[in-house]
Amino acid sequence: MALEITDANFEELVLKSDKPVVVDFWAEWCGPCRMLTPIIEKMSADYEGKAIIGKVNVDLNPGVSAQFGVRNIPTVLFINNGEVADKSVGAVPEAALVEKLSKLL
Repeated sequence: MALEITDANFEELVLKSDKPVVVDFWAEWCGPCRMLTPIIEKMSADYEGKAIIGKVNVDLNPGVSAQFGVRNIPTVLFINNGEVADKSVGAVPEAALVEKLSKLL
């Protein structure tokens, strides 16, 4: 299951991680976000121990969303060593997300 990432735990879980981190910025009212949820959950299981996969609810965590300039959702950030290495905006196929993550492993 994907981690719930918040303004409060973002630095600890994401920026200080020794593994690549995939962060899905989403909201409950967002249709394309709901389409991406099963993919994010599957990736969480597939990459357990290799990468951190998490979700940030933009409505509940405006600080992190603003910090990374998230204006459209879903936005998926790929963070490695505390830096944004890649990103994806909109509902995309699983293969596209897996390819971006694979480059960081």
